[in-house]
Amino acid sequence: MFAVIKTGGKQYVVHEGDLLTVEKLDTEVGKPVELEVLLISDEDGKDVKVGSPVLSAKATGLVESHGAAKKVEVVKYKAKSKYRRRVGHRQPFTKIKITKLA
Repeated sequence: MFAVIKTGGKQYVVHEGDLLTVEKLDTEVGKPVELEVLLISDEDGKDVKVGSPVLSAKATGLVESHGAAKKVEVVKYKAKSKYRRRVGHRQPFTKIKITKLA
């Protein structure tokens, strides 16, 4: 069984037991989290349910950890004007283990 879920403005295809890295959620480590399901199907694709826009089914996950991605450097430069800016950014994320699709 697989599902398409939506969180953080993005959509993900998930199976039970998947470890997923998503945009940061305000949930403590070890606590369960419910995610919106847009589509749910069995493995062979014969029983497909599509929401408009979401289904009443929920995907349940367990928050494994929080963290920040590797640093991305943003450099701005304008020639002949002595303008240089260098800024770093680390995007926060949450790791979720999908425990149940129903």
